[in-house]
Amino acid sequence: MAACPLTPTELNQGRLKLNTTHQSPGNRFSHRYTPQIAGYLLLLLIVLTPSGWLQLIPVALSQTPASGNRVGLKFQEVAPGIEYEQTTAGTASKDETTGPWFINALRIDLDRATIKIVRALDAGVGTETVSSLAARYRAAAAINGGYFRTTGTYRGESIGLVLLDGKLMSEPYNDRAEFGLIDNGKTTQVIFGHLGYVGELSFGPSKHKVNGLNRPVSKDELIVFTPEFHRTTLTKPEGIEVVVRRNRVVSIADFTGSTQIPFDGYVISAVGSARGWVKRHVRRGGPMKFSWRLNSLHTPLDDQKWRSANNILGAGPQLIKDGKIDITDKQEKMLAAGFATDRHPRTALAQLDSGKILLVTVDGRQPGVSVGMSLQTLAELLLEFGAVAAINLDGGGSTTMVVHNKVVNKPSDQSGERPVSDAILVFSKPK
Repeated sequence: MAACPLTPTELNQGRLKLNTTHQSPGNRFSHRYTPQIAGYLLLLLIVLTPSGWLQLIPVALSQTPASGNRVGLKFQEVAPGIEYEQTTAGTASKDETTGPWFINALRIDLDRATIKIVRALDAGVGTETVSSLAARYRAAAAINGGYFRTTGTYRGESIGLVLLDGKLMSEPYNDRAEFGLIDNGKTTQVIFGHLGYVGELSFGPSKHKVNGLNRPVSKDELIVFTPEFHRTTLTKPEGIEVVVRRNRVVSIADFTGSTQIPFDGYVISAVGSARGWVKRHVRRGGPMKFSWRLNSLHTPLDDQKWRSANNILGAGPQLIKDGKIDITDKQEKMLAAGFATDRHPRTALAQLDSGKILLVTVDGRQPGVSVGMSLQTLAELLLEFGAVAAINLDGGGSTTMVVHNKVVNKPSDQSGERPVSDAILVFSKPK
């Protein structure tokens, strides 16, 4: 019989772990089926009999891929509405262009399961591992989310849009891609796009631009710190800070820094010319209004849709739009050398033509085990799964997938799983 490209299946804690080598010419991810095994693939499953002898049992697997699963992978349900698969694709080569790639995937039916964006330590600063977040929230599965600051006082502060339960924690960055969650009661709709931000403070007739939220203050900027960020602003004594409670100014402090953030208000932190505006116009006891809005950078017709999303996470770049590869790394100013073209560990979120959501990790930086992917290769893989829309998430050492409280991928950091700023958790819906 012709050699079968599939190895025996391994049952591991109720999950099907399928290791596959994809070598088909012209499509690096598709299985190659020979006429001798058309219809069904026969596997030999090695089991231990009660008497202690090893026995070989033929197992038949259909070669017909499931809907939305065009690479022929065999997902298995690990919780209601949540399917999981693990595979190795490609083969080792000197230039690593043909793999191997160690791939983990979750396929989510949002009629039976739900996804949730959560912040590390339930705050706007600080880091936590994906496995810790999954355990704390008792999630069935999880992956890492967006980009974040990796060093310094503000370590863990998000770089990109974060909107949780309708509360804005971080503004968009460099017009990068986002996905949003619209809760329709019985199901959740996932939307993709690029959003802009406008923020404004009003003290009587005087107004000033709000440059951002819950992040370090740069030259001539005005930043608002909300209760979701931390106990204090963590700022240095380089500007003026205004405490607002219930839309009224209660205190003003110049060159003190690290002001405590009230639970029923916010703190305005301003330096340079923005500090000058506060000094000239803002007075203790006066009314203060902070307003902000997000708008689609594609078409105003999308604005109403985005206003319905109570949870949004930014990352980027966009990988697939309208069923076609459309990588927007240059438009999103992701210009670091090799970011798009080099092979790195990758994490992605996609919507399939079936309507289901796909969460994928591809490990990298591990020669002979998994070499990572360029963004182009990642997008091609997602198309093979049936993606019609997709966004790249934070990758590299951050790439992590957890299923049933176990890290199922192979993180590339020598120290193991990397603490991150946020995660995307998956839960089965109560029956």
